[in-house]
Amino acid sequence: MTRTARITWDAASARRAERQFLARPAGSGTPVAEVVGAMAGAHAQVLSAAEVSVGVRTAGLTRADVRTALWDDRSLIKTYGPRGTVHLLPARELPLWSAALTAVPTGPSPFPPDVRLTEEQAGQIVTAIGDALDGRYLTLDELTEEIVARTGPWAGDRVMPAFQDLWPRWRQVMHRAGWAGTLCFGPNRGRKATYTRPPRAESVPDALGTFVRRYLHAYGPATPRHFAKWLAAPPGWATTLFGELAAAGRIEEVDFEGTPAWVAAGDTDFPDGPARGVRLLPYFDAYVIAGQPRERLFPGEAYRRALAGGQAGNYPVLLVDGVAAGVWHQRRRGRRTTVTVEPLVRLTARQERELGEQAERVGEVLEATAELVVGRVTVGPHA
Repeated sequence: MTRTARITWDAASARRAERQFLARPAGSGTPVAEVVGAMAGAHAQVLSAAEVSVGVRTAGLTRADVRTALWDDRSLIKTYGPRGTVHLLPARELPLWSAALTAVPTGPSPFPPDVRLTEEQAGQIVTAIGDALDGRYLTLDELTEEIVARTGPWAGDRVMPAFQDLWPRWRQVMHRAGWAGTLCFGPNRGRKATYTRPPRAESVPDALGTFVRRYLHAYGPATPRHFAKWLAAPPGWATTLFGELAAAGRIEEVDFEGTPAWVAAGDTDFPDGPARGVRLLPYFDAYVIAGQPRERLFPGEAYRRALAGGQAGNYPVLLVDGVAAGVWHQRRRGRRTTVTVEPLVRLTARQERELGEQAERVGEVLEATAELVVGRVTVGPHA
């Protein structure tokens, strides 16, 4: 009879920190794409936050190194990833991400019937985007013109509510074009974003199985519901997928603090002790977005203070020994930045020193001189 491995929260958080270079930063010279791959993508709706996410995990790295990987050597791709949000992904892994994300069932449209796209129209737009961007860099306005010319005026109707404005109808499926590998971001043209088509992705056999195992390697033990929340996927679909992978021997059930959860098959080695150290993680850092269960990652007062309506990522987080223990904010003025940190626990002398080092590190990543202020953070979420 096979014994089910018993995994504690301390062991799980310690392994997650190790595998994401939060226990010990990656050595100087480690490829940026390797660090981003270990995180399973870096949220990049705000590029400076992605730069800090990668920077605090890599010795000596600055935002210039991230931008070099993104725009010069193209080892990173900026595109739409989990939950339809903008991420940095390793370019070499784009075929895997595209194959996996396009296999996730889409939920019902949140828009009224007269605004929605049919699946046939959505497919036409995704194809038109790829054709328009092949070998070109276009702004949104230029891309809209190209899509309308290839599909019809219905695609350009300004009917999609967004940010107190109305966007063209086609933008409902912009993220799906990113998932399909027909769109990614290009360098800005002045203050305007541009878009292009990444290299065409080759087919990936067993993409979903590989994708789940990669996720579990970084964030396991995890349940199907944890995986579904990370992807914004239907929980029932995730449960079925995990069941199929378990039956095939690809993943393995463990006891995670008394709850059945999963790891990649054979991946049951965990550290003996808890995570140690102080880290400053920016908005929507991968560790806090994917880390579950939330009540363990955000214990006590942190659950109220560092989450916004139960959603992780809206506040930059002070991480102490693997759990959220405060919030922080940085305000830049020229070559200087003020890092204000609000701890929710009493810090030891060692932890206070580490906090000072972390604030200095944030400044280095952003190519600024940092001043640390310990006090209440007065700005709201995502400020």
